[in-house]
Amino acid sequence: MMTYVQAGRDLFPFGNLAQEFEKVFATNNTSSYPPYNLIKFNDDDYTLQFAVAGFKREDIDITVDKNILKLSAQMAEPAFEEGTRYVYKGIAGRRFDRSFSLPEYFEVDWAGMEDGILSINLVRNIPEEKKPKQITIE
Repeated sequence: MMTYVQAGRDLFPFGNLAQEFEKVFATNNTSSYPPYNLIKFNDDDYTLQFAVAGFKREDIDITVDKNILKLSAQMAEPAFEEGTRYVYKGIAGRRFDRSFSLPEYFEVDWAGMEDGILSINLVRNIPEEKKPKQITIE
């Protein structure tokens, strides 16, 4: 069921999306890595952006299962020539796992990556039979 929360003059579906995501993080994740942005274009179109500098597309796995958006990644270790090694390694290549409960009728529309930013577009796709109908008085 969709919840609406009054924030200023706008009504946000499923409460404040960022707050709802943070509730999931508080119970399902111990890390806030990678950091993210949530952009609202309109009530039916949002984009999540993740700072994933250093990761390649093939390092990142995105799945949706039972309205749970799951992101996981493991940065591949570079293949050095024999005898080559790190003298100092200050750039972390850590693994991450993040999960998000998608609000009712929201689905992933597309995902893309540019300049170290992973973007995942979420759209609300309400089935025709669930949309409000205008009833004509005869």
